[in-house]
Formats: sequence, C-alpha cells, structure tokens
Amino acid sequence: MLTEMHGKGGRLCEQAASGQMRCPLLIRSTSEDVITGELVQVMRTINPRWWLADFLNTALGAKRFQQQVYRRLRIEPWVNHRPYPEDLLPWKEGSTQVDIEVSWENPPTTVFVEAKYQAELSWKTSNSGGQREFPGDQLIRNIRVGLHHCGYFAGKGLFETVPRDFVAILLAPRTENPLVRRYRREDKLRKAITHSERLVFLPRGPFVGEIGYAQIRDVLRSRRRFLTRAEREGVEGLDQYLGFKKRQMPTDSRQNGDQASS
Repeated sequence: MLTEMHGKGGRLCEQAASGQMRCPLLIRSTSEDVITGELVQVMRTINPRWWLADFLNTALGAKRFQQQVYRRLRIEPWVNHRPYPEDLLPWKEGSTQVDIEVSWENPPTTVFVEAKYQAELSWKTSNSGGQREFPGDQLIRNIRVGLHHCGYFAGKGLFETVPRDFVAILLAPRTENPLVRRYRREDKLRKAITHSERLVFLPRGPFVGEIGYAQIRDVLRSRRRFLTRAEREGVEGLDQYLGFKKRQMPTDSRQNGDQASS
C-alpha cells in the first residue's frame, strides 16, 4: 500500500504507456522500497514504547534512549528535504529523499534512516564526483542534511534556536559498513562536512549507527510478550518477510551472524 501511494512501484514501459501493449505494473523483488514500506507499516502499528528505544540503542551500540511515551510521534517513508544550501557546499545538489524519517517532540528528536537491500551505499551522489576534497557518499549526505535540518549550523537569524536531537542510521541486511565506522568518529565526520566550522556543536554521541535485519528481528522478538494479538501478527509477518528477503541475498554477501538468525 505505502509503496504504491508514494509512487515507488516502478513505471510502465514506453509501449505500455503509449497503449501499444497491456502489461501489469510489477515491483522488482530486489527493490529496497518494498521492504521500506513493509517496515514502516509495522512500525506504525506497534506501540513505540516496546520497540523504538531498543531499535535506536541497538543501531547506535549504546544505551542512548529510554522507553517512554513519544509525543507527536511521526514515522514517514520517503520524505523529501529541500536542496542543501549552496553556501555550504562547493557543488550544486538537488533535494534529498530520506527513506524513513522518525520524529517526536519530548525532547525534539529526528531520526534519518537510509534503507538498503542488495545495493550498497553509493560512494558518490549527483554532481559530487568532480571534486576530491570532500566525500559525496549517501551516508554523509544524509548526515549533513539532517544536521542542517535540525539546526546545527549557525544561522543568520536574529534569534538563536535550540537544535533538535539527531540520529542517522543505515538499515541493511548486514552490518559492519566502513562508512558507518568512519563517520562515528567526530574528527572524520567534521573533515567530511564542508564548512564544518559553522557547526555550533554536534548531537550527543553516538548519533551515527547501523542495524541489520537479524537485529531488527531480535528487537521485535524480545518484546513479543508485551504486544497485543494484532501487534504480534504484524511482527510475525515482518519477521518472516525479513527472513525471506535475507535468504534471497547472494550467498557470498551474507554474514554468518545473519545466516544463524534466519
């Protein structure tokens, strides 16, 4: 449902669009957008008290969040953010689409989730390949866009604003991504962001992390006894689906830990 509503189901071929032939609109089995849609549906269904803090702490590898009631919680797929300011970047960049954005207001917090399946993180984004001084990969793009969106860059306004807490997470079948390891280090992160001297400060660390399918399943399984029957049905369906998608991964790209948890 979410996949179709957000226009992520692919498009008709030219012959079908022109009426020369009739064919169904198919969603590729390798599409990470389908997995994103299914995950968001279950996230919205389950009481966030039973999974959100565990999800974030597992991804960050630290007890940074606690169970709570989340005021004005929003879980949105495929959120578009306006282009990064030209005065902060030496190349022109278009809008950024965040695969999953989670936010709440006590305290004000925003989480960006970059979801991948069989494709790896891109090491270059549009127009960033013509320079070598700063990295242009998908993860650092999400991080700096998130930092700017949450108010961590010094502005030119008359009044100072308090930045929102911010977290950036990579969601993929497996973990141990080298870019995540790199940007968890503050010195590496600051060197990767243009005009980092304009950052008033950084979010409380760690704020860059990653989570694999096996870890998501473990988080949801561990809280199963607290869920309603309807919530358990959703969790069991997602658990089976993530296991199915991991088994579809090429054998040489799965880690032993993922195989053991399937």
